[in-house]
Amino acid sequence: MALNFPVRKSDLAGGARLVTDATTRITDLVEAMHERIARPPGVPPPAAEGRTFGITGFVYASIRGITRAVGIGVEALVELFVPPLGSDEPSPRREAVIAALNGVLGDHLEATGNPLAKPMALRRDGVALPLEAEALAASLPEASDGVLVSIHGLCMNDLQWSRDGRERDVELADALGLTALRLDYNSGRHIHANGRDLADRLEALVDLWPRPLARIVLVGHSMGGLVARSAFRQGETAGHRWPGLVDDLVFLATPHHGAPLEKAGHWVDVVLAATPYAAPMARLGRVRSVGIGDLRHGDLLGEAPSEGAEVSPFADRRVPVPLPTSARCWAIAGALGRRDGDPTDRIVGDGLVPLASALGHHRDPARALDFARDHQRVFRGIGHLELIWSDEVFDQLRAWLTSAPPPARDSIGTTSTAELPGARGSG
Repeated sequence: MALNFPVRKSDLAGGARLVTDATTRITDLVEAMHERIARPPGVPPPAAEGRTFGITGFVYASIRGITRAVGIGVEALVELFVPPLGSDEPSPRREAVIAALNGVLGDHLEATGNPLAKPMALRRDGVALPLEAEALAASLPEASDGVLVSIHGLCMNDLQWSRDGRERDVELADALGLTALRLDYNSGRHIHANGRDLADRLEALVDLWPRPLARIVLVGHSMGGLVARSAFRQGETAGHRWPGLVDDLVFLATPHHGAPLEKAGHWVDVVLAATPYAAPMARLGRVRSVGIGDLRHGDLLGEAPSEGAEVSPFADRRVPVPLPTSARCWAIAGALGRRDGDPTDRIVGDGLVPLASALGHHRDPARALDFARDHQRVFRGIGHLELIWSDEVFDQLRAWLTSAPPPARDSIGTTSTAELPGARGSG
């Protein structure tokens, strides 16, 4: 099958390694099924669970060994004999494929050192910005004293904020007098890991920006909103300066309390694992990244629950993280139901995120997010992905974010909640 996007040399090497990993995992699965079926009832599992013995075990071990050897050989041949391919110029099709792969398997790609794993970067026009003062100034000769950072969701990338020649996030930044940046990251990693790395990059930006930074606006779509909240909390905890510069946090279809598709996938895992002969098949259900797993409930910090906490596999074990009180927080949700109270809002929502999750509602007051009434809006008839390309949505954001001037502060100072026009809880 021909690929309709430019392939790089590193893509071939990464693809070869991924095929090797997949073949090895399938071999493990088949052997585990073989061992489970062949073991008589009542006989305890072997010390190496899922492994067979004797000639059978030797055959499976040989398959794994040969597969790894072939994979190493293919990677070496690619490195030695394949000339440089494609171009370093950003290709929307290639970026979309790599982003989807990272969303599903990104933690595995990172753990195995696969060149297909995406590094986190603040980007502009699809190009990573250098985190060095002189080079950054040369890249952004017209940098303003504030930035709007757009953060994509699961399986997506920074180029996907653009569509039909329109860049609505850039237009919004221009209306606010800010410089538009986009975060590109491996969405298969834990949300708290991406949040920590984003916090570190924003702190570095305070020192490296060509002008003293006076304002930061974060706009997160879907998982991107969770990464933004995680970064803000971890930045505050670390004593970073940048959270004090954030005037606005915008959440577009963010699953603050989880998404039903991941919850359904977790149910399948538990049921399969509890069935004696099907238990090895639960490994197939777990072939999804830890980033996807974090979407089950919207886990921001990855912290262990307190001693004595509920240990049910379906329990919500998150440490509650309230909205920041030092920034204005805005929530936009999509709903495929055509009228208020439509029964599909509770389960389907915008097709991926239920309405209550996007608006931060929760039956536990400790987990509920207190968005001001006039800081939230539901767009009916607009699906999850369409929200980031909708003229109506960005018209609303422009109206919200330009309705009151940003609070007065020095370039790296902080502002109390009382000084924030329309601060959370004011409406």
